[in-house]
Amino acid sequence: MASADDNWTLVIHGGAGVIKREKMTPERDAAVRAALHEALDAGSAVLDKGGTALDAVEAAIRVLEDNPNFNAGRGAVFTADGKNELDSSIMDGATRQAGAAAGVTMTRHPISLARAVMEKSPHVMLAGEGADRFSSDNGLEQVDPSWFRTEERWQQLQAFKAKHQAEGDFERSEKYGTVGAVARDSHGNLAAGTSTGGLTGKLYGRVGDSPIIGAGTYADNRACAVSATGAGEYYIREGVAHEICARMRFLGEGPQAAADKVQEETLALGGDGGVIVVSADGTPAFSFNTPGMYRGVARKGAEARVAIYGDE
Repeated sequence: MASADDNWTLVIHGGAGVIKREKMTPERDAAVRAALHEALDAGSAVLDKGGTALDAVEAAIRVLEDNPNFNAGRGAVFTADGKNELDSSIMDGATRQAGAAAGVTMTRHPISLARAVMEKSPHVMLAGEGADRFSSDNGLEQVDPSWFRTEERWQQLQAFKAKHQAEGDFERSEKYGTVGAVARDSHGNLAAGTSTGGLTGKLYGRVGDSPIIGAGTYADNRACAVSATGAGEYYIREGVAHEICARMRFLGEGPQAAADKVQEETLALGGDGGVIVVSADGTPAFSFNTPGMYRGVARKGAEARVAIYGDE
């Protein structure tokens, strides 16, 4: 049951991976931190006015989708065919309604499309051409696919192709720039959302964990809200987001303990990455088994904090 009080919590991520101080320019470090603060500000503004966790999650992710420092929306990575194919999902912890979109190519804000699928269709997930058509039919902002292109991501694809000639030879990307947010609002309701461009050089039609409810995203007022970023195939197999909530519900674990355990089990399969969690009482948690994760947290009455590296 949701418990109403004035407290709210917002946790965000902008991806996990090989993110080290020596590989980051001061300019990139500053730009990422500024973007994380901007996203926290957008979501916090909703929550501070008594708004819903769902609205806060969407607001925060929309900011990150427009920022080319992250692998979502503008700045998404390229497929092997040289296209940007975007995946997203959102879930309401109060009702456990959910929406997701996979392989979309013309929606400026995929997280808003996921929400439209949840609220305006009888389905949970739409994919490809049908998802693009649904987006357009429902009046979401459409952009030319070139909107998502950045030169940095294009060069990453060229480097990937040069290194991996054999089809399906997927070395792990240096970082997973997927973005996500989880929130607990002042009414005691939870929500989670995730948005991504996937993997550089991914094969035609590949879908990772980000749009899959229970893998990359899950929210349940009885336990927690989770958004994941990492090696999607492994996060799907582990059912990471749902597994964390299940441990909290049935074993009584706290968010940090549950997240750490599921991350440990996923790593044992071969999958690295990170998760953000907020519990039903608003306790935030981060868990990642990579050198760094772009992340931030804001709570009512407290100063917002952002971090990049594992030692901060």
